[in-house]
Amino acid sequence: MLEVRDIEVAYGEILALKGISFTVKEGELVTIIGANGAGKTTVLRAIMGLARCRKGAVLFQGKEITQSPPHSRARLGITPVPEGRKIFPDLTVGENLLMGGFTLEDRKKIADRMEKAFALFPILRERQNQVGKTLSGGEQQMLAIARALMAEPRVILMDEISLGLMPIYVEETFRVIGDLHRRGVTILLVEQNARKALATADRGYVLETGEIVLAGPSQDLAQNPQVKTAYLGGS
Repeated sequence: MLEVRDIEVAYGEILALKGISFTVKEGELVTIIGANGAGKTTVLRAIMGLARCRKGAVLFQGKEITQSPPHSRARLGITPVPEGRKIFPDLTVGENLLMGGFTLEDRKKIADRMEKAFALFPILRERQNQVGKTLSGGEQQMLAIARALMAEPRVILMDEISLGLMPIYVEETFRVIGDLHRRGVTILLVEQNARKALATADRGYVLETGEIVLAGPSQDLAQNPQVKTAYLGGS
């Protein structure tokens, strides 16, 4: 479904991604783990068209989209859940969800999507008239995921979804991700919490200073001595 071929991304003279390649098949949950500054967020920005690839290609459903603008990629069904949630702070929960479904024109479909969002996150139904900035961090993360689902995405790009959350919300967020995966939603998860990411994903890639250094089934990566030492607190 999603293929990244040998892409390079630079910020000025600094090469953030050094020719990385990977795939995400339909229905898969794939994670990219790595330390802060490894280039994980840049990968997602390149896929969304927010960071220019100076080399390589991004393909979606077999079609090259490397030069496509971000709004075109969004209409194809590539939907982000950005780092830091990035909800609309002065809009209500309901208004945030409506913004997520801006590409939908069928009112019945919009109402159906909102109902599904509320079923997935019951707290959002209670908070639907509450302004986004007054929600807790965990509730804002729920809203960010629900907003992404409003777009009927073909693939969701999740960026550091556990960052800054209390442990109880980290558990709840990963429970929901696992549930979405079981429903067949395609997810690319970029995450510093390697333990949770590998426990949830089908496959994984390890990114270090802009290069993929390891790849394989998540269970294999979780048992890899290098991964254990660097990311899982093992010896």
